[in-house]
Amino acid sequence: MAFPLPEPMRLALDLAQQAADAGEVPVGAVIMRDGQLIATSANAMRGGVDPTAHAEMLAIRRAAEAIGNERLGDCDLWVTLEPCAMCAGAISLARIRRLYYAAADPKGGAVAHGPLFFGQPTCHHRPEVYAGIGESEAATMLRAFFAGRR
Repeated sequence: MAFPLPEPMRLALDLAQQAADAGEVPVGAVIMRDGQLIATSANAMRGGVDPTAHAEMLAIRRAAEAIGNERLGDCDLWVTLEPCAMCAGAISLARIRRLYYAAADPKGGAVAHGPLFFGQPTCHHRPEVYAGIGESEAATMLRAFFAGRR
């Protein structure tokens, strides 16, 4: 029996599709606080000519601006792909409370793969991490995007 996706992940997946439609790697991110939507974003590296314009980075920037504080300790991040090392670092620095991600990224991920960022002794803040929420849909979208590029 399939369970419906939580609304923040559904929105993140919709944002990922919008990114794909714009020629960006399909990743979407949503930041919530106390059940309220604070910020959203999709990958915008190509369009913004900015290698740091990952969905997570943009959403964190927008959330900090929206609440007027660089610390997002009472916020949760929902993202369609396992964060890379850069994004994991930003998540830690922003003090994100919980990280929910859909698809694993064995090649570029840094949460459950690669450097295991949150497990490093130099990591000052470790969010609660929940993986695999919407994994099938996110992985299918990523595979289709890259298959179309080959």
